[in-house]
Amino acid sequence: MDENSPVFAIAMAAELAEMHPQTLRQYDRLGLVVPGRTRGGSRRYSMRDVVQLREIARLGSEGVSLEGIRRVLELENENRALRDRVRELERAFADQLIARPGARVFAATASGSAVSLRAGVRPERNTQIVLYRGPR
Repeated sequence: MDENSPVFAIAMAAELAEMHPQTLRQYDRLGLVVPGRTRGGSRRYSMRDVVQLREIARLGSEGVSLEGIRRVLELENENRALRDRVRELERAFADQLIARPGARVFAATASGSAVSLRAGVRPERNTQIVLYRGPR
């Protein structure tokens, strides 16, 4: 079970978050914490939802408005999604480097095009002088 698995019924989630179930329903209507639903329409909360509910309670006790709390949660969720995406791209990049070692080595030709080189191979050295005449 991971933190995003919707497993807790509203009564259990309310107990874990130390809130009244009606408060959880209100937060669902406001879009602060939207739980998953069963086929029958019952709410199912994940551990991540419970953590967010506790964060809402903490922020509320510090005097943050519900709109402010909504914005904080929105930014935290966006930040989490971006961090997950960066990790995903880093893994994909690392997999590519492992699968194709040396494939990213290249050199420029005299005409300016790029050519791939095998790992450990040096490009042929060209000592010609080329005169560039820009657009007239």
